[in-house]
Amino acid sequence: MAGHSKWANIKHRKARQDASRGKVWTKVIREITVAAKGGPDPDDNPRLRLALDKANASNMPKDTIKRAIQKGSGTGEMGEIEELTFEGYGPSGVAILVETMTDNRNRTVADVRHAFSKFGGNMGTDGSVAYLFNKLGVINVALSYDEDKLMEIALEAGADDLVRGDEVYEIITAPSDLPDVTEALKAKDIDVLEAEVTMRADLLVNIDHDASENLLKILNFMDDLDDVQEVHTNAEFPEDFGEE
Repeated sequence: MAGHSKWANIKHRKARQDASRGKVWTKVIREITVAAKGGPDPDDNPRLRLALDKANASNMPKDTIKRAIQKGSGTGEMGEIEELTFEGYGPSGVAILVETMTDNRNRTVADVRHAFSKFGGNMGTDGSVAYLFNKLGVINVALSYDEDKLMEIALEAGADDLVRGDEVYEIITAPSDLPDVTEALKAKDIDVLEAEVTMRADLLVNIDHDASENLLKILNFMDDLDDVQEVHTNAEFPEDFGEE
């Protein structure tokens, strides 16, 4: 089972900083728009329900949310947004998987290619690294809860595992089970900090401090691109690697 990585911790800190600056809205709006293609009613669209949870957590205005749903479901102004995945390599040959949502394919390809080349990485072909990753549902819960009790609730709800991280518990589910497990936790008065479908590598590759510094530059640069939704890697940073 793919466990918690140091990059996950770094992403969580960065996400909090981005949210405080409002940068997260651009990404969440795209996520709502794409999710709404499956229907505008969150009760019948689990992906949209998760996207709306992110929007509410970032204090997005209701009018902004409504416009994004209308745009994606075809009930409002139309604007085609497509999902693209890019694959490549970073320092020490580690794998990098980049998930994007864009209304301009050429712009996104150019931006991602530049991000790879700027810091010594290389963009790969389709399928070059994707096979190293598995799609998982991940739910973050504060460490203040009793681990045994949380494990019992999560497994009864259909979760596959619970991993204690440095800052949060991670509850691992199949992607299709994520909405049901999330709702079950909330029903038991468990506060869900974040719930998302993400990609995790089964085997992580240990890298040294120099490679970690260079890799983090690539990952952060990618993450700051408006079209990029998620960046994944199979790199395992050194335990004492300093975070920004």
